[in-house]
Amino acid sequence: MDADNKATDNQTVRLYRILLIVGIIFVAFNLRPALTSVGPLIGTIRDDVGLSNWSVGILTSLPLVAFAVMSPIAPILGKRFTNERTLLIGLILLLIGMVARSVSFVVFLFAGTLFIGLGIAICNVLLPGVVKGKFPAKVAIMTSVYSTSMGIFAAVASGLSIPIASGMGLGWQIGLAVWIIPVIIGISIWIYLIKKGKSDNTVEMRYVRTSDSGMLQSWLAWQVAIFMGLQSFLFYVTISWLPEIVHDYGVSMATAGWMLSFTLFVGVPASFFVPVIAGRLRSQRMIVLVLGCLAITGYGGLLVGDSYIVMVMSTVLIGIALSGCFALSLAFLGMRARDARQAAELSGMAQALGYLLAAVGPMIIGYLYDVTQVWTVPLLTLIGVSILVVVFGMGAGRDRYVLD
Repeated sequence: MDADNKATDNQTVRLYRILLIVGIIFVAFNLRPALTSVGPLIGTIRDDVGLSNWSVGILTSLPLVAFAVMSPIAPILGKRFTNERTLLIGLILLLIGMVARSVSFVVFLFAGTLFIGLGIAICNVLLPGVVKGKFPAKVAIMTSVYSTSMGIFAAVASGLSIPIASGMGLGWQIGLAVWIIPVIIGISIWIYLIKKGKSDNTVEMRYVRTSDSGMLQSWLAWQVAIFMGLQSFLFYVTISWLPEIVHDYGVSMATAGWMLSFTLFVGVPASFFVPVIAGRLRSQRMIVLVLGCLAITGYGGLLVGDSYIVMVMSTVLIGIALSGCFALSLAFLGMRARDARQAAELSGMAQALGYLLAAVGPMIIGYLYDVTQVWTVPLLTLIGVSILVVVFGMGAGRDRYVLD
């Protein structure tokens, strides 16, 4: 009888861990579609609601401001309520925001966008802590799994937005609202995990307590944070304005949306392999240099050539660079820290300061286009930011620890 009970308990724990992996993946699924689905529709939203280019850029920038504000708060919530419950809160906020944003009034549009940012920020900060706490021996592979999941759904969302909104004649509101479905699935999974966690004696996923360790006085920590911010600057500008850039070169908006989707899809392998490769190297400087050169070449290609072949080649290079840099920035959060406590502190600092820097990107690029009415200056700006990514990435990629 005891043997039967033990076998049943083992099966229960195994099922819980499988569902935990699925839950982690579904959280990752929902970290990008609410943002990447906006880019292909940004022109339609702008014209329908009556916004300027710089103000419609806030639709992408506002979540990043929320990221910066919520990132230091999320660990506190995770410690108080456990990471499981806090992740669920994040998903619920995301759901509320997506519903509100689908209403075609300016107030609901921006209020919903703010809630989306708050919800994603909570999940964004706590997910690495969940992975480190529940899979301490498999951090690299789990990071690869969830960063790849983010990349896949980001690409799918950007590619399907125009077909749903225009091709099916459902409007931009439904084109954005359809991504509520994976959020609801994620909420359902985490409700089950929270209930199951009370009865199977699994370890609670509380976030590591942070302390006043002088992280802000570490130049290496600043390099990691700025690297994360600059690569995020490039990513969010790209998902916001790449469709408009290639559309100005004569590509239809539907094709432009799929080109953004293609850009994100080609980066999926980089999302998976970069953390794995980085974990096997003492210094990640060479990875930074390669990814930076790809970004510079990609944005440079869009600047100098408007032929379809050049655009496709440029988007391939940009996609690999963006996905690789994002995955590497996540890897730095653990690799530049000696222990879990330092990793938590570095994560909070890097994501707060990094996303605050990234938040200005879509607005700046939109403003530069409003002023010049051509994409030359915005693309030159992106090339300059790519160079800075290399500069700060070379510092962040050194084989050192933040508080040494």
